[in-house]
Amino acid sequence: MTTETQITTWLASQQQAMIDLLRETVDIDSGSYNKPGIDAVGAAIERFLASQDIPTERVKQSKHGDCIRAMVGAEPAASATNSPSNIVLMGHRDTVFPDGETQRRPFTIRDTTAYGPGVADMKAGLVMNAFVLAAFRKFGGAPAPLVGLFTGDEEIGSPEGRPVIEAEARRARVVFNSEPGRVSGNVVTGRKGGVFSAFRITGRAAHSGGNFIEGISAIEELARKIQAIHALTDLDRGITLNVGLVSGGQSVNTVAPWAEGQIDLRYIHPADRDEIMAKIEAIIARSFVPGTKAELTIKGEFLPLNQTPTAKKLFELYVSSAADTGFKTDGEFTGGCADSGFTAAVGAPTICAVGPVGGKAHSPDEFLDITSLVPRAQAVARAILRLEAAGL
Repeated sequence: MTTETQITTWLASQQQAMIDLLRETVDIDSGSYNKPGIDAVGAAIERFLASQDIPTERVKQSKHGDCIRAMVGAEPAASATNSPSNIVLMGHRDTVFPDGETQRRPFTIRDTTAYGPGVADMKAGLVMNAFVLAAFRKFGGAPAPLVGLFTGDEEIGSPEGRPVIEAEARRARVVFNSEPGRVSGNVVTGRKGGVFSAFRITGRAAHSGGNFIEGISAIEELARKIQAIHALTDLDRGITLNVGLVSGGQSVNTVAPWAEGQIDLRYIHPADRDEIMAKIEAIIARSFVPGTKAELTIKGEFLPLNQTPTAKKLFELYVSSAADTGFKTDGEFTGGCADSGFTAAVGAPTICAVGPVGGKAHSPDEFLDITSLVPRAQAVARAILRLEAAGL
């Protein structure tokens, strides 16, 4: 029996174990600002890996979930670490959902579909990565050391995790990012970049009936800035602007002394980022309502994922590995952002969305096709086994 057959056969026997670990992780609240919850998901992953005799280490983070690094195989000597060597399986443990969501919508399965907060985005990918690592720990065969990187703040732009991801990517021979496979069955070969920013406006309070003219409305200024920001959208260039959160004011009968908004910028080409950010900064600096002042703060940022020639070889290898597993896949572009942009930007050949297939992420209807757990794991394992034959 070949190593490939041993690994794929073992993975085929693990679907219920995968579901059990998935249930455990989904039923833990782990919104991006819930560090204890994200670390509890990490502890569940660590327990499974320990049961498979896979060592892990935690890279402590002060505000968000710790980064967990698992290793299968010995890393090269320190003198050789400048050349990329590791095969990285990557995923994030945080979700977009508030505390209490797991009690309102616990993990459930109806027919062959699983539901629950973060079930597809991306706790199923974490489970898949853990079982792929376990398979190689049992049977060997990887052409290089395997690293499982489980991070904790991707949904907000990886403000703490990004340096850890980039450092890992610089040591990476290839990166498999296990975001959910698309509903089409495809993987992702291109993503937009994104910038999350916030602006706060200061005005002056006044009684809105008895002293109206002395007030300076921060909310009026907010409204005018939103119009100007949204006008920067250019769909032909793939540039979108969305002020998705707003707040402000003191009371209904007070001219608003403050207001704030949060901006989501998405773009395709790196040069567009600086151009649009400069225009946003100009809008924030301008006072549409005389007397107002405003400040802009970047809260998080993603880089675009663009396919390089080496990444294209990795994609083609994955497609052939998927075909030998029994499913057809292709590459597609998405406006969503991911940590894969960071790994690609430092030169690591990267393929994204190789995780189990799911959809409607970030919504109460998020779902996962549980029949894709095993085949997606098998396809990644086959691709790893065939890296050298593919010249990667």
